[in-house]
Amino acid sequence: MTGQETAQGPKHTRDLTRRKVVAAGAGAVVAVGVGGAFAAGALAGEETTAGKGETAGTSGEACYKLTSETTEGPYYIDADKLRRDVTEDQEGIPLTLRLKVIDSDTCKPLANAAVDIWHCNALGVYSGYESMGSGGGGGGGGGTPPSGTPSGMPTGSPTGAPPGSGGGGGVHEEPTDDERYLRGTWRTDKKGEVVFRTVFPGWYQGRCVHIHTKVHVNGTWTDAGYEGGTTCHTGQLFFDEASVLATAEVAPYSTNTTTRTTLDDDTIYPGNGTEGGLLKLKYKKGAIAKGVTATLTMGVDPEATQDGTGDSVQPGASASASAG
Repeated sequence: MTGQETAQGPKHTRDLTRRKVVAAGAGAVVAVGVGGAFAAGALAGEETTAGKGETAGTSGEACYKLTSETTEGPYYIDADKLRRDVTEDQEGIPLTLRLKVIDSDTCKPLANAAVDIWHCNALGVYSGYESMGSGGGGGGGGGTPPSGTPSGMPTGSPTGAPPGSGGGGGVHEEPTDDERYLRGTWRTDKKGEVVFRTVFPGWYQGRCVHIHTKVHVNGTWTDAGYEGGTTCHTGQLFFDEASVLATAEVAPYSTNTTTRTTLDDDTIYPGNGTEGGLLKLKYKKGAIAKGVTATLTMGVDPEATQDGTGDSVQPGASASASAG
């Protein structure tokens, strides 16, 4: 078990046409944001408020090609909490994530789409997989190393494709605990915009700093959450090197001793800027600890069904998900 991620890997079958998001319970913890307490209802109503002269979630982006599809990764958990504030009790630099979802063909906003986000904490640990340590096996956990002389060594020449490296792993991992911090789902408004409150992610072995995301359409919003529909986009959101280096000077990120993979060396980032998920960041220079606002417009094909590998499922084919 490597616990890292590759762009390819065996498929983990899951029914994408019947998903259900469970609404967050009354015990959800409210995050403390920039400049003081963040009220529980602060994201209600005016959830896309931007600064004077700005359009929230767009950052001046025009309609462009499809946002790059990337691997789902091993740590996706369906039926996550329906909420915009996913921080819970996690320490870290406050991050406001503003996303806008548009139809890449018509440029029209996609209203009432369900947007998932999930990412590791400041020390590289994913909720639901704490026993796997930092990134599920890279630099901080995973149990006691084996001792003694190995037995049953294979003989002969190896066959098949080599295992992934640098971003390793590929098979979906089943959760090992009930923690669900830094995970959540919320709907886009009539402008196609959605806002999440979280913390700046940390890093783990083999991967640059990133956030995972999915966009689901044609489902039904109920009192219990979101049901049915299809997944039209699976992607990852990335951070520029300057901002990551700045966070590395701030606790608790500064205590993370895992070797960090840069954006340029990452095996998943497509290298094509905003089209590939590179976020536009806003923060006060020299005071990143006070908080960061990240924005991105995502162009998606609402008619597509994505399988989590970066490939589309053709019409009539079974919808299965890879967690590579």
